[in-house]
Amino acid sequence: MTTTHPPRPADALEDAARRAYRLPLPAVLGASAVLILVGLASVSQGAAGLPLEGVARSLVGALPWVDVPQTLTPQQESLLWQIRLPRTVLGGLVGASLAMAGAGYQGVFRNPLADPYLLGVSAGAGLGAVLALGFGLDLSWGPVGALPAAAFVGAVLAVTGSVVVARGSFRDPATLLLAGVAMAALFSATQTFALQKLDESRSREVLSWLFGRLATHGWQPVTLLLPYVLLAGVVLLLHARHLDVLRLGDDEARALGLHPARSRLVVVGAATLITAAAVSVSGLIAFVGLVTPHLVRLLVGHSYRVIVPLSGLVGAAFLALTDIGARTLAAPAELPVGIITAFVGAPFFCIVLWRGRHDA
Repeated sequence: MTTTHPPRPADALEDAARRAYRLPLPAVLGASAVLILVGLASVSQGAAGLPLEGVARSLVGALPWVDVPQTLTPQQESLLWQIRLPRTVLGGLVGASLAMAGAGYQGVFRNPLADPYLLGVSAGAGLGAVLALGFGLDLSWGPVGALPAAAFVGAVLAVTGSVVVARGSFRDPATLLLAGVAMAALFSATQTFALQKLDESRSREVLSWLFGRLATHGWQPVTLLLPYVLLAGVVLLLHARHLDVLRLGDDEARALGLHPARSRLVVVGAATLITAAAVSVSGLIAFVGLVTPHLVRLLVGHSYRVIVPLSGLVGAAFLALTDIGARTLAAPAELPVGIITAFVGAPFFCIVLWRGRHDA
């Protein structure tokens, strides 16, 4: 007769810790299902609605070796494949980019309020893109374009300025955040000055872009952004374990064989690249990088091995959902999607600040 012994407390703690770092399959499936539903709603809703059944038939019929009767008219097919679907995919990629970048910044700076917008990274990328657009340098050669390069240079200058002003004080979130706010104000003021130097029609076009927009006719912005998302996204996913180690402190990270400065440089570089690429195709869209990682952390767990990949899925669904609001709330006119994310993100930011103050 065999006897079973209750698990030792140390084994139970080890099992609990292992589960906390494991990517939960139900959460992945749930986030993926929400993303698919929001995507279908996004392609079917707008000033001219498309029947959901016809949209589903057209999408399924595009799969290889699948033949289903089509019910959309040629005009509806063109609207779906040349305008709605590229816009939805672009919104998903931009949302995933900003959300994963926000998770990366929050892990590196150990600051739950770190966000590409609040750290001045978006403003820096916006200034670079404004200068490129204003002086007619929005050229591209496949995935390599002058616009993402200019946005990346501006973003690097902004995040470097924030870290220098804060004297590399990664342990003082308030100082780093205030440095980011100062950098954002400086780069925004420079944007305004640059806009004043442009002619009226060019200035109006650039100003409309700055408020954030996902309008596109065709797949060119998607093909421009996708390589950067894949490259920087893989780097962030591979370094999610490093972010968990950095939470313990630099001394503990070195004791575990991690080089803290090198890991921070790689994560900040990848997050800045993916932010700059997103800003170059969509303008300034705030708060996605703040709201999404917080939601994932609140609902699923605190490990960055969970937060980074799930933030990508949730961020894509979040921006696709807000884009539906941008297209329908003032139809037939269209609101900049950055205004909708600000309506959602600003109260959320205030709640996070209030809770942090209350818990202190």
